[in-house]
Amino acid sequence: MVAVWRTSYAGILPPEYLAGMSIRRQAALWRGTIVDGGSGHATFVAVASGTDSVGGPWQPPQIAGFASGGRRRGGACEEGEIETLYVLDDYREQGIGRRLMRALSAHLNAVGCRSVRLWVLRDNPSRWFYQHLGGRLVEEQAIRVGGEPTVQQAMRWDPIGLLMAATAPKVGS
Repeated sequence: MVAVWRTSYAGILPPEYLAGMSIRRQAALWRGTIVDGGSGHATFVAVASGTDSVGGPWQPPQIAGFASGGRRRGGACEEGEIETLYVLDDYREQGIGRRLMRALSAHLNAVGCRSVRLWVLRDNPSRWFYQHLGGRLVEEQAIRVGGEPTVQQAMRWDPIGLLMAATAPKVGS
């Protein structure tokens, strides 16, 4: 996650904040999140096998991306929240993000969520991805990250079936 944040948020979040991120601290946080599993929480991980290397030598399997979410924090229990979606730079534009969103939305639907939302930094160029999947801007708020102000936007799919349909496998894929 640290590597993805450093590339995804360069020029958006303070450089000192990104440089100060610790892989060890993030691993500890994720260990707790995955083990806890409360509120219908789930984490999905996309793994690239060594045979996924295009034109290069075999590589050991590695995490290509991940997504997590559960019932919305501090909101209605029937609304789901996608808390994270990250895909490593080398694996973008290959459908991994769409498949992770599909897995998470199917999980949220199965635990009774009728709609889903996520927060994305307004200046994040990847926010087009959520708009492409039919996410509708429903809220905007100022927050502070690393001591600096920034704006985040909430995207929503209501009903959740809109996101499930937008991420359904394409015929012939």
